[in-house]
Amino acid sequence: MDFTYLLRPKCFDDIVGQEHLVARLAPLRVLCEQGSLGHSFFYGCAGVGKTSLARVIASVMELPFYELNATSLKVEDLRKIFTQYKNALQKPLIFIDEVHRLSKNQQEVLLPVMENNSVLIIGVSTENPFFSLTSAIRSRSMLFELFPITQNALHILLDKAIDYASLQVQEDAKEYLVKSAGGDARAMLKLLEFASGVDEIITYSLVHSLRPNALQAGSSESGVHYDLTSAFIKSIRGSDLNASIYYLARLIEGGESADFIARRLVILASEDVGNANPQALTLTTSCLTSVKHIGFPEARIILAQAVIYLCASPKSNSAYLSINKALKSVQEGNIQEIPQHIRQQHESYMYPHDFGGYIQQSYMSEPHEFVNLKEIGYEKKMKDWLNIMKQIS
Repeated sequence: MDFTYLLRPKCFDDIVGQEHLVARLAPLRVLCEQGSLGHSFFYGCAGVGKTSLARVIASVMELPFYELNATSLKVEDLRKIFTQYKNALQKPLIFIDEVHRLSKNQQEVLLPVMENNSVLIIGVSTENPFFSLTSAIRSRSMLFELFPITQNALHILLDKAIDYASLQVQEDAKEYLVKSAGGDARAMLKLLEFASGVDEIITYSLVHSLRPNALQAGSSESGVHYDLTSAFIKSIRGSDLNASIYYLARLIEGGESADFIARRLVILASEDVGNANPQALTLTTSCLTSVKHIGFPEARIILAQAVIYLCASPKSNSAYLSINKALKSVQEGNIQEIPQHIRQQHESYMYPHDFGGYIQQSYMSEPHEFVNLKEIGYEKKMKDWLNIMKQIS
């Protein structure tokens, strides 16, 4: 018995979880019910209802539904659909799975119909498509994240499946079905389906034997994704090696992609370590490149190396503070005239290399202090070098 098919939602109220998108007054639902939803891209973990949501949208807006996959999508297939509905009163909903795998050429084919709204494009991905879609696509669409389904919502869905099929499921088996799914409704229903094919009475030992290890353990509750990420970053910032590695393990077991974790480490390398240890940015960038090509399970080792290195590095947020201070100044109207001697091709400019590498001259019409280098790590050496250069001149 295919529970994922039999329990597929037919309207917004049938969808469990994702209240931020499907609740009665949620903006996405309001736009759909008004028939005014624009091109949209959904992303989130597996089994959280991305495809089901797209099907419900097509049903609510009464649009023909075409389901495609970016891994096998042919431009000719798209053009056939476009031609079929060229002069039609009703536009189709073109659903594209694995949208992060769209080539640049495929994206360019979508642009004209997205611009004239002759079709509605909805794409889904387990990865944030922001990093793979062109700016032209992003500017014509909206991006929505779907979260792992909460345990309460999974219990509701499980009870529906049990009632529908008149199954006998022991309470501890129910708990394991929910908790081992890690927020993945499809994984929970599939385990129930397999178990029901083995025995009339579904026990804990039966479901555990079919799935010995929980999926994405630790990220099944709403908000845990953000809490874990926050704890992870703050533990590294606080130089706590053990806590940092623990939260790294939680993120990995919680189903976070290696790319997501590595990107957070690259940001932290500049924001919290900065020039106190400039090598941190190089190492984390190498980490990001490596995990993209390697993936789990081996990527865990590379991530752990980067985490330990960042924990043990001296910390400075001077780069973070400096650019924020300068941006705030510009936003508040501090638009200075560029001094004449540092404009293009100006004869009064003094070339520092002609004076041993440094010469005192004005670079701002109204000097303002944005950068405050700290007395820590390599940043102290940078500060000392600048002071020595100024004294020599």
